[in-house]
Amino acid sequence: MATFRLEIVTAERMVFSDDVTALIAWGVEGQLGILPHHAPLMTMLQPGDLMIRKDREEEYLAISGGFLEVRPDKVIILADACEQADEIDVARAEEAKKRAQETMKAAPMTVDAASAEAALRRSLARLKVAERRRRKPIGPA
Repeated sequence: MATFRLEIVTAERMVFSDDVTALIAWGVEGQLGILPHHAPLMTMLQPGDLMIRKDREEEYLAISGGFLEVRPDKVIILADACEQADEIDVARAEEAKKRAQETMKAAPMTVDAASAEAALRRSLARLKVAERRRRKPIGPA
């Protein structure tokens, strides 16, 4: 099965580096899928979940935005922040979601509401990835 090299980097660390068979990410114009031999591309990423497929196994990560570049030899994601499912503090993400919703409700159509909407998208992505980890069966089926 054909693969490509995927590297996910933040300012703090290398989050992921491995050969994978597929990637699904949220670009600025919607969801996009990357397979081996994809045409070169560069796009901004929205906050959301990343799905990485390797050997028929799927892994999900939460990303808060950044850039994706498809090169002939590899795919690089330069992320503002990126967390694997086991790194997500669900209680903290729930609290961030509530704060963002309250800010948006209290002051709609303001700069604060716009930044609260971005915070809401980030917290929803984190919660979605954490929920997928909780639902994933552990051990042989």
